[in-house]
Amino acid sequence: MLYIIGLGLGDERDITLRGLDAVKKCEKEKLYGKPIILADREMVEEKVDNILSEAHGSDVAFLVVGDPFGATTHTDLVVRAKTLGVDVKVVHNASVMNAIGICGLQLYRYGETVSIPFFTKTWRPDSFYEKIQRNRNLGLHTLCLLDIRVKEPTLESLCRGRKQYEPPRYMTINTAIEQLLEIEQKHGESAYDEDTDCVGFARLGSEDRMIVAGTMRQLRIVDFGKPLHCLVIVGKTHPVEEEMLEFYKIGSENSEQKGKGIA
Repeated sequence: MLYIIGLGLGDERDITLRGLDAVKKCEKEKLYGKPIILADREMVEEKVDNILSEAHGSDVAFLVVGDPFGATTHTDLVVRAKTLGVDVKVVHNASVMNAIGICGLQLYRYGETVSIPFFTKTWRPDSFYEKIQRNRNLGLHTLCLLDIRVKEPTLESLCRGRKQYEPPRYMTINTAIEQLLEIEQKHGESAYDEDTDCVGFARLGSEDRMIVAGTMRQLRIVDFGKPLHCLVIVGKTHPVEEEMLEFYKIGSENSEQKGKGIA
């Protein structure tokens, strides 16, 4: 049996009781009382057959930050497992896709989620622009997932045939907004601007989370601290949404700018 188990957003203690029961049945995967192998993206994408071959003869747990289906890689893992005749059980948990509801913007009023990649001198992709524009034309909110670059091989090492990795990098809300505004200036179709309302989130699910609502201009200079960060571009709002957002606006007495506010 291959168990695919969500760990939630905070730390290893956010595992569900059902997930912990499944882990205890497994031979692979000090809190859980089982040996743990750190599976980076390279291992999951290129060496998944090793995981699946072990799941043929024993119970193996694959632990995923957030919810198991917050990434397409894990959908592929299920497909490959079922193709090989390996039974799969999934244990769900919280993910960024629903945790953003804490700011008061209703989840069913979101459009397509977009990813904002780090720009380089020669690579400045902007496919997210059209999706944000479409969402805003429909009055929908947009969740922007910000780039995470962990264990990324350097271009030089790839040319040499021996992998060396870049230092880990996590995109901040500030960088995301700078890139968003650069692309708006390039297209000039008024999908959004510096006065567009947004909500910035840092470390969702943790005790020291930070949630701040304001315009792009305002959030661009806020120090959100340690990763992980994400950003929501606000669409058309309902009065109840607006009332909740007031708790997080810059200058509000109840703002979570310093980690305080709604528990």
